[in-house]
Amino acid sequence: MTALPNQLAEIRDDFHAVPDSEKLNLLLEFSDELPEVPEEYQDVPFEQVIECQSPVFITTEVRDGVVQMFAKAPPEAPTTRGFASILVQGISGLSVEEVLDIPADFPFDLGITKQVSPLRLRGMVGMLGRVKRQVQEQLAGATGAAASAPAQHSQDLG
Repeated sequence: MTALPNQLAEIRDDFHAVPDSEKLNLLLEFSDELPEVPEEYQDVPFEQVIECQSPVFITTEVRDGVVQMFAKAPPEAPTTRGFASILVQGISGLSVEEVLDIPADFPFDLGITKQVSPLRLRGMVGMLGRVKRQVQEQLAGATGAAASAPAQHSQDLG
């Protein structure tokens, strides 16, 4: 099994360190910490993750072999925002290889299966899968400076 990158391992360990009764609160803290999308990405098309029950839109950028992830989710969807925040904070700054090696079932390794339904966790799995696919698409289409262009997708939160 591939070891998790440090950023994601620390997040996982944070969830494992709190009692079950506090895990949902920790997820809500991540929801509050979803980074704002930088100004230069406001007009970039974001891809909607249809596996999520609540609307969430993501995009990635690969520049010099390093991945940045950005996400938009409404405040009235705190679980989805929490999942997006975990991934944005855990993935941004990782190498392409580290991102592509993240186990697909990472969301289930957070230890929150008692607090969050499997359906919701599959939404986070869907987010992670889309991130990986966007990174792979950028690598496949990358030649020189094209590798630094953000992923172009069809939806925008507006």
